[in-house]
Amino acid sequence: MAAGSTASAGGPSAQDIEVRRSARRSRTVSAYREGGRTVVLIPARMSAAEEKRWVALMLDKLAAQEDRHRLGDEELAERAAELSDRYLDGLACPRSVRWVTNQNTRWGSCTPSQRTIRLSHRLQGMPGYVIDYVLMHELAHLLVPDHSQRFWNLLAAYPYTDRAKGYLEGVVAAQHLPHQR
Repeated sequence: MAAGSTASAGGPSAQDIEVRRSARRSRTVSAYREGGRTVVLIPARMSAAEEKRWVALMLDKLAAQEDRHRLGDEELAERAAELSDRYLDGLACPRSVRWVTNQNTRWGSCTPSQRTIRLSHRLQGMPGYVIDYVLMHELAHLLVPDHSQRFWNLLAAYPYTDRAKGYLEGVVAAQHLPHQR
């Protein structure tokens, strides 16, 4: 395919694929989702057969990455237990952990008296360390219901706290920016 060309992948959930060739790219191949299509970046010297093989490989790789970020409620509860064991000495033991679709102004919530944690569906598809941070935040609330220094000391055990907070702040900022054409 020529640079900038678009092809449709077969199968029941066909998607647009754009292959971009670059003379500056010598060996690496990468791919990402952009709107409703997949963009695959390849070296300009690559043959049509190599292109086809790499496009298929990169589609599989992206699908696997996306599947890892689509945890169900059961996997979410398992992940919460792992995080509690690793960073909170296993002291935070929620009765339930689940995704919800009615939280549009917060990333997660916790009801310590019922030992329940709910995460906003808006987190689905975000990097794992961000989901883990929100889980850690809510797990810490099972132990400390406020945002006191004791609470933040518990979260300090999670090594990606600052990075995840920055990511979420960026998401919020991007949502409030006017759309540019």
